[in-house]
Amino acid sequence: MVKTILITMLIVAICIALLSVKILFKKNGRFPNTHVSGSKAMRKRGIGCVQSQDREAQATNPHAIAERRQPEQND
Repeated sequence: MVKTILITMLIVAICIALLSVKILFKKNGRFPNTHVSGSKAMRKRGIGCVQSQDREAQATNPHAIAERRQPEQND
């Protein structure tokens, strides 16, 4: 049981080390930006992140005209 856990941990450690080679040894190495807005082709087409688009849609417009409500008439 312990032997299996140690072998598994060794395999996982080797995989993590191999995945991080580019980040560790390249000057200014970074994780790749896989976000939709990080793609030049997507920006060129005007496609953005849903969360960013929702945030922009929810933002209040500083140029909006305030609406006035009519006073309710009681009969």
